[in-house]
Amino acid sequence: MTEKALRLGTRRSKLAMAQSGLVADAVSQVTGRPVELVPVITYGDISREHLAQIGGTGVFVAALREALQRGEVDFAVHSLKDLPTTQPEDLVLAAVPEREDPRDVLVARDALKFTDLPRGARIGTGSPRRMAQLNAYARAHGLDIETVPIRGNVDTRIGFVKNGELDAVVLAAAGLNRVGRSDEATDFLSVDTILPAPGQGALAVECRAGHTAQDAALAAELAELDDPHTRAAVTAERSLLAALEAGCSAPVGALADLLGDGRIVKEMRLRGVVGRTDGSALVQLSTTGPVPQTHDQAMALGRELATEMLAQGAAGLMGERAQ
Repeated sequence: MTEKALRLGTRRSKLAMAQSGLVADAVSQVTGRPVELVPVITYGDISREHLAQIGGTGVFVAALREALQRGEVDFAVHSLKDLPTTQPEDLVLAAVPEREDPRDVLVARDALKFTDLPRGARIGTGSPRRMAQLNAYARAHGLDIETVPIRGNVDTRIGFVKNGELDAVVLAAAGLNRVGRSDEATDFLSVDTILPAPGQGALAVECRAGHTAQDAALAAELAELDDPHTRAAVTAERSLLAALEAGCSAPVGALADLLGDGRIVKEMRLRGVVGRTDGSALVQLSTTGPVPQTHDQAMALGRELATEMLAQGAAGLMGERAQ
């Protein structure tokens, strides 16, 4: 008799299904059980409003979490950057697998790089974070660009460039990689130019907290997919976001990376940025410390940098978007 399939809750977009498929394969290997994808429609999938208007926080997550809590699925996969920073008590983040490329990429007409775009180039993005940093970079380097708010999946966004409506769009490298379309990127934007969203490129595998023996056993099996360095990094980034009291749609970028020589990792550097969407003001700071060995140490690194950023006026740059 074959074991009952595990039910994996996922958003139904092509990207979500692709990344959930990767996790499903890994979970099958760990558990020896088949995994079936259960598509769940979230508010963020059906709303046509811009994310900054609907609050951003949790709009792609709430329906998946409710399906978990009702027992309709056994575990769920989220893009970590979509997760609110507060964790429900009855659910546990069982695994954060190794992170994909955290960078943003440009998909531009005529294979153009960001710095080669013509004067007045129209760049599409749904992210206030990207707008703030693109506009700040343009101001600092004498470029003339216009950022245009857009919504939609990867196909829709790239379509704006192909049909000539926009000169370029900015997307996450990880998403393009996971749907096998990274060759369409015309420029990989350095994290020194644009810091990604907290948790960008990482996935979150969530299940019910171990109230039953079955839940506890599944959580323990899923934990085998966890990558400790990725978890420490994204915990620090999300701690920064939480301490700034900013939601997923606020213009906040953060990236924690490991510093060392060769194979020996010595320190973790956390960088954060907050800016006005027109690029007229940015607060960008970094801090470096020992690689966090515990959840609390990673959280402390994020809070420490947030405190410094708030002292430099970060709160005033987030406008009404702070949640």
